[in-house]
Amino acid sequence: MRGMSDSAGIEPTQLSLLPPPPAAPSSAPAVPVPLPLAQRNLAPDLARGMMLLFIAVANVWGYLYGGPTGYGHRPVDGSTLDHVVDAVVAWFVDDRSRPMFAILYGYGLAMMASRALARGTEPKAVRRLLRRRSWWLVALGTLHATLLFNGDILAPYGVTGLVALMLVGRRSVVLRRWFVVSFVTGMATYLLMAASSAGSEDAAGPQVTAGYLESAVERLIGSLMSTAGVGLLMVFVAPVIVGMALHGAGWLDRPQDHVARLRRVVLWALAVNLVGNAPHALAVAGVWTPGTRTRLALELVHEATGLVMGLGYVCLFALVAVRWRGRSAPAPVRAVAAVGQRSMTCYLLQSVMLAPLLSAWGFGLGGRIGTAAASAIAVTVWLVTIGVAVLLDRAGRRGPFEVLLRRLTYGRPRAAVPSSGPAATVGVLTP
Repeated sequence: MRGMSDSAGIEPTQLSLLPPPPAAPSSAPAVPVPLPLAQRNLAPDLARGMMLLFIAVANVWGYLYGGPTGYGHRPVDGSTLDHVVDAVVAWFVDDRSRPMFAILYGYGLAMMASRALARGTEPKAVRRLLRRRSWWLVALGTLHATLLFNGDILAPYGVTGLVALMLVGRRSVVLRRWFVVSFVTGMATYLLMAASSAGSEDAAGPQVTAGYLESAVERLIGSLMSTAGVGLLMVFVAPVIVGMALHGAGWLDRPQDHVARLRRVVLWALAVNLVGNAPHALAVAGVWTPGTRTRLALELVHEATGLVMGLGYVCLFALVAVRWRGRSAPAPVRAVAAVGQRSMTCYLLQSVMLAPLLSAWGFGLGGRIGTAAASAIAVTVWLVTIGVAVLLDRAGRRGPFEVLLRRLTYGRPRAAVPSSGPAATVGVLTP
């Protein structure tokens, strides 16, 4: 985590999830009033909005079926355009959106905790609040996976939030150790997964279940197993800790104060990704065929550089937000930020559109198109979510699933307590 060292402007004490508690805390937290949408910080919302584009593009090729696959589980019988798209997506998107999500999730956890403590809530009550929210994320994510999409990320990050509660109030040296342990276990997990699937890349193609009920059972079992594995192996704890560090340093809340550091991280991340991930991307595109041992090494480097690039993307969008600080951002930037403000709703809306359209149990389009067409559909779906988010924004309404998770987390409002802290609201991708 050299790029997040003290010399980069993050003090050791800033790595703690929770700041020192106030002098006279309250054991029963009042339901806070969400900060008006117009007063939110642009940087995290812009990053979340763009992240959802990456998620759509990274997920959509997993819906393809019916033909032989090669390295990276991409179809080998695609057109030249398909292979070019495969290379670009593997190079800059695949396994970059997931650590980006985790970093922003860690930032959101730290933001929620700091706001609760600023209102006078006791640390134990804050833990209970975060624990309840995490369990609801697990429940909603499992439901999402069962009904629509077997690649759900809500449940895995919900269980990661439960693990992250053990980091509340810990010293920076403890968090650094947790980062190292989680990073090592995560890389080992990816290596084992790559080794177990190495012999299936030249198969006739992924097996699909055409019946909806049968596929729903398969998705439920797969979701439960993957969620448990993520929690036990602490796969996503490392990037979550990075997100906590970003909150403590103020890189997303006050990006204008950290422009030089943000630029350095972005440039280093781009360099690492361009060089380190190039062999993997070219192999996915079919430019060359690595041997079995080389494949495992490529997969490992691909995952490791993904964490670096995920951080780079977050810092990049923080730099973009600096440009429009103190003045009105252009309409496209405001539109992407509107998606970020309603990120859980827009994430689930992607599945509502993509799953019935592409799955074998739906219209089955995933068995008749290549990766270029699938990526175009993913971008179109993301643009549709932008339209929905903009309409909600103009109406002054939050996303329905953000409202639902807030109600499940806090219960019915009893006492409104305005927050004096930075921009935040309760959500899954938003604090």
